[in-house]
Amino acid sequence: MTTVAFTINGKPASVDADADTPLLWVIREHLKLTGTKFGCGAGLCGACTVHINGRAVRSCQTQLSQVDNAKVTTIEGLSPDSSHPLQKAWIAHQVPQCGYCQSGQIMQAASLLAKSTDPTKAEVVAHMDGNLCRCMSYVRIQRAILRAAAEMRGV
Repeated sequence: MTTVAFTINGKPASVDADADTPLLWVIREHLKLTGTKFGCGAGLCGACTVHINGRAVRSCQTQLSQVDNAKVTTIEGLSPDSSHPLQKAWIAHQVPQCGYCQSGQIMQAASLLAKSTDPTKAEVVAHMDGNLCRCMSYVRIQRAILRAAAEMRGV
């Protein structure tokens, strides 16, 4: 067991667990934040995507020891009142079907828009590659990302 201190959604956290415990389980089981989902457990689907120091990562493949003194953001921390442009665009474009992949999709998209609020459709597709949606909502996801980007630019 080791104690790892980090910031999650702007709040300090300290967790006692094995150093190799997947961050996903720390978030869900220790911190009781259940918006981040378990999908495949192999880092291939993106359902567990969170940000570490502003970079999108698969939390199922990130060990607790890797977030020591880091800033972790989950879907719960993206916007406390769901007013982030991506969250609003997701609703406007009726993106969710089953909803399971949505937190990972939004977190992956947020990392793109943090770098550029004027991505091309090709850049959106390339950035979102690897985030799977079993309901095949990819066209609506792309439209929502482009809409959010336009809102962030003030267009």
